[in-house]
Amino acid sequence: MTAPDPGFEIAPWHLRWQGLDLDALHRTESIFALSNGHIGLRGTLEEGEPVGTPGTYLNGFHEKRTLPYAEAGYGYPEEGQTVVNVTDGKIVRLLVDDEPMDLRYGTTIAHERILDFRSGTLRRSTVWESPTGRRVRIHSERLVSFTERALAVVHYEVEPLDADLELVVQSDLLVNEPISVPRDDPRLAAALDRPLAADFATARDHSATLCHHTRRSGLRMAAAMNHELAVAVTPRCEIYAEDDLARLTIAVDLARGDRVRLTKYLAYGWSSRRSTPALRAQVEAALAAGMETGWETLRQRQRDFLDAYWADADIEIDGDPELQQAVRFALFHVLQAGARGENRAIPAKGLTGTGYDGHAFWDTETFVLPVFTYTMPVVARDALRWRHSTLDRAREHARRLGQPGVMFPWRTIDGAEGSGYWPTGTAAVHVNADIAHAVVRYVAATGDERFERDLGVELLVETARLWDGIGHEDGAGGFRIAGVTGPDEYSALADDNLYTNLMARRNLDAAAAACARHPDIARELGVDADETARWRDRAARMLVPHNDELGVHEQSAGFTHYARWDFAATPPEHYPLLLNYPYFALYRKQVIKQADLTLAMYLCPDEFTAEQKRRNFDYYEALTVRDSSLSAAAQAVLAAEVGHLSLAYDYCVEAALTDLHDLHGNVGSGLHIASLAGTWLGCVGGFGGLRDHDGEISFAPALPDELERIAFRLVWRGRRLSVEIHDHVATYTLRSGDPLRLTHHGTGFRLAEEPRSFPIPKGARVPRPAVPSGREPYRRQRAARS
Repeated sequence: MTAPDPGFEIAPWHLRWQGLDLDALHRTESIFALSNGHIGLRGTLEEGEPVGTPGTYLNGFHEKRTLPYAEAGYGYPEEGQTVVNVTDGKIVRLLVDDEPMDLRYGTTIAHERILDFRSGTLRRSTVWESPTGRRVRIHSERLVSFTERALAVVHYEVEPLDADLELVVQSDLLVNEPISVPRDDPRLAAALDRPLAADFATARDHSATLCHHTRRSGLRMAAAMNHELAVAVTPRCEIYAEDDLARLTIAVDLARGDRVRLTKYLAYGWSSRRSTPALRAQVEAALAAGMETGWETLRQRQRDFLDAYWADADIEIDGDPELQQAVRFALFHVLQAGARGENRAIPAKGLTGTGYDGHAFWDTETFVLPVFTYTMPVVARDALRWRHSTLDRAREHARRLGQPGVMFPWRTIDGAEGSGYWPTGTAAVHVNADIAHAVVRYVAATGDERFERDLGVELLVETARLWDGIGHEDGAGGFRIAGVTGPDEYSALADDNLYTNLMARRNLDAAAAACARHPDIARELGVDADETARWRDRAARMLVPHNDELGVHEQSAGFTHYARWDFAATPPEHYPLLLNYPYFALYRKQVIKQADLTLAMYLCPDEFTAEQKRRNFDYYEALTVRDSSLSAAAQAVLAAEVGHLSLAYDYCVEAALTDLHDLHGNVGSGLHIASLAGTWLGCVGGFGGLRDHDGEISFAPALPDELERIAFRLVWRGRRLSVEIHDHVATYTLRSGDPLRLTHHGTGFRLAEEPRSFPIPKGARVPRPAVPSGREPYRRQRAARS
């Protein structure tokens, strides 16, 4: 697995790109995107062009489209959803003596952009010489506010460098920007042609508001802008608004050494229910509040918010400066994806691009929510509240397919199934158990009984009821689940997928336990003693496929008897396999797209002995090609647990650099939020050995030779903890909260005011397992740049 030179300076708290590379625009626009979970702004240049892919997104705002089928079937989803590029307010165009400032023309003397993980802003500095020889310096800084959910700000400064100049600055709200049609890649988005229809436009003084709606989904939105202008001389200003454009034009004669400073405030809102006048009032009020607060205060509040986040979420790494930067980059973007989503989904690409049509998948609960559960629990709670809000759609989906309970969608924006390919969509019923697992983890980590009573019990009950419908007695005392798809999408419609069966077992047991804790809620949901007894019985008798001859668990019944994929005969350019081979060939072979049984061993650790984990890991490692960005993180965690620390390090690096080094060649369509979150799993679950089981947490830390030290922080039931691993010793510190019991490598201890340190047992040296030919972990040239 190779990638081009990423071009970023390595530093612990920011990401700097110097120089101009027009071919890298798609990639850097995703990497430099800003978001707060409600508003997302791709990192396009303020001048609007050159541009790779313009993008401004509102979480959940989408258009519907008909799903095409060569041959339709009963129960197939009829409509898909695609995230909409909404009103672009980032644009601030500049003309220098009538020459449009465009980096494709003239000479770019200096150009750099800095994404700052502590200030939460994107800064830019450019020195440009026009084709006629006029030089200007441009500074800009933008933020999407974590503290003011509806607000974004662009601060833009222009300074003549060698002569007095006539400058014109145009600040736009632009709707229905042209976007290039995606390549033939199912991971990318469907094209939408002018998805927004105009409802209202107004402009006055330095402010403007545009309101639009989608034609099919019927969603309404509003965007507004206002400006503060600072310049030594009096400029000429004009503003107007029409259906798809509002523009403030500022003309000024500026002396050399003077500056024009423009602060542009933007507010966004949308609704499926509220009227256009109400939305207009909402965004104009948010705009007024933002301007009253002011740029400097908003910027300080952004820093304060991030200081609090890093106090609970930071991971410190000594020995690999690039990994340190990548981990903080990852945690920053995971925060941006969900911080202010507030009862909306966390999409697979966050709000950084239109990849996967802006859909959320099961990996939200499995990879992303653990990060928030242990660092910012309120975000995990809100994401689960969103799942609960879609229960009616999930019930209807189950009813149409003749099943009890609920069937949550494999991919969605609004709660409806958005996948037209049912073998990896509808058949991926493990999503029910993934959501249930996230509920159990959140309640255990927070003790949030109110959430459990109000929402959690119902989620557990309704997801558990599905297994009654799709499972069956096998006549030999076992309970089986046939014809489903686990996390590995190269093994669809399998019988007794081990991951699904084990996660379903936990779902059934958790639902029964929750009903026992809250019998009044159980009665309201129609649960009686017979139903909970049946859940426990079926959980106990759940079939767990195992090949006794090989001494390994089977990913699904009969999987180990399939022919192996011919990895040696597969050229590197034919990966990912799904873009180059028919599913008919993939489904019939031992080849794994992403960690499946390996992931089950992480999420269900008590279901396997240590020896079983080692044998299983080695067997499935030789079959896993990592055509999914979800895989490396899970493999990192289990590799560390079974003693392959160097391999765990390689996989952790791969997960962390997936986007910064564009390892899958599609970062231009948005970042891989689950892979970024998986970086946390690799560090905390892998090297830290964090496990949560039966309402308790334990640690089994170990450090690879490639690293000198790692320290991480987390939140558990109102306490704030830190763990440091260094020089074969682990030190646990209670930063705040009441004393608690923890476990270090199987030994329990009490942690109170005084830190506790313990030696790390030396693990046995184990040979590195085989991997498929040509699919070794990503290795990069390590260099300590600063």
